[in-house]
Amino acid sequence: MSLSQIILAEFDTQVPITRKFLERLPEDRLTWKPHQRSMTAGQLALHIAGVPGGVIRLVQQTTSQAPNFEAMMRQPSSVREILETHQNSAIAVRSILPQFSDAAMQENCRLLDGDREILAVPRAWFLRDIMLNHVYQHRGQFSVYLRMLNVPVPASWGPSADETPEYLQKVQAAQTA
Repeated sequence: MSLSQIILAEFDTQVPITRKFLERLPEDRLTWKPHQRSMTAGQLALHIAGVPGGVIRLVQQTTSQAPNFEAMMRQPSSVREILETHQNSAIAVRSILPQFSDAAMQENCRLLDGDREILAVPRAWFLRDIMLNHVYQHRGQFSVYLRMLNVPVPASWGPSADETPEYLQKVQAAQTA
């Protein structure tokens, strides 16, 4: 299995889990935030939805300017907008990622702030750390938002206080059969 196939397999496993989290955001709570310095629930959800597509487009070049992070934190107008962004992001990853050979995955990607290099790491590392781990970190953050809004938190790798993941449901069903 190639490096891009390995990363894509993990990504594809996580897409429906992430979508479950995003779907749970109540439409009337898009502008809610737990603290004055926090992102709104809608901004955080839109960020989670858009990061994979943005990252995969960014690493198509070996050298890119760092994005304007403040501009990326815009307020969505609806949960539908968030879910469409998530879907389009997944489509971008699924179409671009398989094009990278193992050699391309090992090439350094450089991120610049003007003329100053702020990051230079292999493309595979960048994708794992920013496209996947970054989303997982924010998905965990978002689960706290959902809990504070009294919305049932979806299961991810293991059970939440509200739900059991599908794979454990199958194990439990097999044990009772």
